Amino acid sequence: MELNDPRCPLCNTSEENAAHLFFNCNKTLPLWWESLQWVNTRGVFPQNPKDHFLQHVSGSAVGTKAIRWKCWWVALTWTIWKHRNGVIFANQTFEGSKVMEDAIFLLWTWLKVMEKGFTLHFNHWSSHLTVAFCN
Repeated sequence: MELNDPRCPLCNTSEENAAHLFFNCNKTLPLWWESLQWVNTRGVFPQNPKDHFLQHVSGSAVGTKAIRWKCWWVALTWTIWKHRNGVIFANQTFEGSKVMEDAIFLLWTWLKVMEKGFTLHFNHWSSHLTVAFCN
């Protein structure tokens, strides 16, 4: 598809590419920072999407925590993409809080299917994300 404007449809300040859209745009970067708070982590994000993923999934997390954290990366990037398309094709407004809500819900639906014994109600689970990523 040919677009008339190569700028990021979310911030309109930089040329859109995967690294900018998903990880460096001033509309999406705060979403990543917020999720790092859930696991009490700080750091610098790589510019390259592959390196961003590898940094995101490496570390001391093991077991359920590691799987959830990897799935979170996929859920958030997918949700950013869907909302970006809504901005371009449906004239919607990009709202970071709505992106987070949708990504959290998406992850919860995946966990209900993937994790045997996962029975937490969405409202309870989403209200305790620090615990959700530490267990």
